[in-house]
Amino acid sequence: MEFSSKLLEKAVNEMSQLPGIGKRTALRLVLHLLKQPKEQTGFLAEALVNMRGDIKFCESCHNISDVAVCEICANHNRDHALICVVEDIRDVMAIENTRQFKGIYHVLGGKISPIDGVCPSQLKINSLVDKVRSGNIRELIFALSSTMEGDTTNFYIYRQIKDCDIITSTIARGISVGDELEFADEVTLGRSILQRVPFENSFKNN
Repeated sequence: MEFSSKLLEKAVNEMSQLPGIGKRTALRLVLHLLKQPKEQTGFLAEALVNMRGDIKFCESCHNISDVAVCEICANHNRDHALICVVEDIRDVMAIENTRQFKGIYHVLGGKISPIDGVCPSQLKINSLVDKVRSGNIRELIFALSSTMEGDTTNFYIYRQIKDCDIITSTIARGISVGDELEFADEVTLGRSILQRVPFENSFKNN
C-alpha cells in the first residue's frame, strides 16, 4: 500500500495494530478522522491518553476502574460472600447487563493456555485463593467460557480450594460449548447464572 504522506502512513500503521483492524480498515478510519473537525480528533486522542495513563485496576477484584476500589466492590448492597469468576471486563459487563447477579466478581485477566504461553502465575488466581481461604466467601461461581482453556482454568482453581468449606458452581450450559460470554444474549446468560449447577457435576459427567 503506497502512501502520499508519511504522517498518514504512520497513523494507518498504528491503527492497524488494533485487533481485527487490517490496513484497509485502518486507512478508512484514519481518513474518516481527517474529515472530522480537528477538535474531535483531539478529544479522541485525549481520551485515549487519559485512559492509558489514569485507568486503574480494582484492588479487590482486578476489574478496570477509575478509582482504587471499583463501584461494584464498593457497593454494600452487593452480596460480598458470592463471587463470580470471569476472564476479563467484557464478561463483567455482559453479566451486569443481565441484571440477574447480585454478588461481586473476580477478574482473572485471562485463561490458562500453555499453547499461548499463559500459565497460572500470570493470572489473578493467588488473590482469589486467598479470598476463599479468608473464610468470608460462601460460593464461587465459575463463569469462564466453555472452551478447553476455560475448563482447564476452572479445574485448576477448583483443585486449589477444594479443601475449603465453600460452594463451587458453574454457569448452566445454556451457553454453547466454545462460546465466549460477551457474545451470549442477555436472557440466555442471565438464566445460566440463575440456573448454575455444582461445579463437581460439570467434570464428573464429561
